[in-house]
Amino acid sequence: MLRRSPFRRPVAPLAALALTTLLAAACTITPLHTKPSGVPPAALSGPTLERYHVDIARRIVERSPSDVLHGHPQAMLRSVVVVAFTVDRNGRVIHSSVYRSNGDDEAEATALATLRRASPLPPPPGRLLDARGHLELMEDWLFNDNGKFQLRTLASPQAQTLD
Repeated sequence: MLRRSPFRRPVAPLAALALTTLLAAACTITPLHTKPSGVPPAALSGPTLERYHVDIARRIVERSPSDVLHGHPQAMLRSVVVVAFTVDRNGRVIHSSVYRSNGDDEAEATALATLRRASPLPPPPGRLLDARGHLELMEDWLFNDNGKFQLRTLASPQAQTLD
């Protein structure tokens, strides 16, 4: 029979504590690598940017009324298309591309076409522009099965049931 010395501490709890400390010290949070935009951080959020998003969404809706869904988006959307686009100081869309989608080619084409149709957009507030005089934005097009969409910026609450 083995006898435990009264002066020895159990090794397992101390080893677990040491291992936990080493693992925690090894963990770091790596920030996303983004290119500097030259836009002051305060301008990237807040009422000015939000108001400009609403102005853009309204322009898109005004220029494509037959594509817009009135009422609530269905509970299970056909597609969500996220479009990234760049606007110059005059509101011209100088670049646009599908950033994220479920692969619905028709919905992607509609999203890009309605953005092009709305251009030129309202000129962005000067404080939002980067050093080149551009502003990079994203918007979400929410598509129902019938091909009609709402923009997330202006969207009604989504339906809660599948019928």
